[in-house]
Amino acid sequence: MSYTQTITLGGLFDAGLTTRRDVLGAAYVDKSIDAANDFMMAFQHITTEWCWGYAWNRPGLDKKTRSMLNLAMLTALNRAPEIKLHTRGAINNGVTVDEIKEVLLHATVYCGIPAGLDAFKSANEVLKEMGQVK
Repeated sequence: MSYTQTITLGGLFDAGLTTRRDVLGAAYVDKSIDAANDFMMAFQHITTEWCWGYAWNRPGLDKKTRSMLNLAMLTALNRAPEIKLHTRGAINNGVTVDEIKEVLLHATVYCGIPAGLDAFKSANEVLKEMGQVK
């Protein structure tokens, strides 16, 4: 399904759910949605529709590039839990350990050593769990 068809059909949630599961893993996504009460379900809808349905399904950038951008932006925002989540997603999208390292080094130069250190620690923890590094 192309981006235009997704918009035309109004299937942003469904398209987003598929992409979100592909990148982050179905178990993680389904657990997040299943655990949401009425209050939190509003957030689940907006992130699935806007982030995963709209932004991640646009033409022009592949998932690998989007994953690398996310790691850099999350480093800038100093969001360690999200860096962990998106490190796993980056590996799922074909980003190599060396590419993750280079993205984090590049972001460290622009975002500062404390943000870079947190990003490296977060990514390293996940990469160890995944057996990608020793």
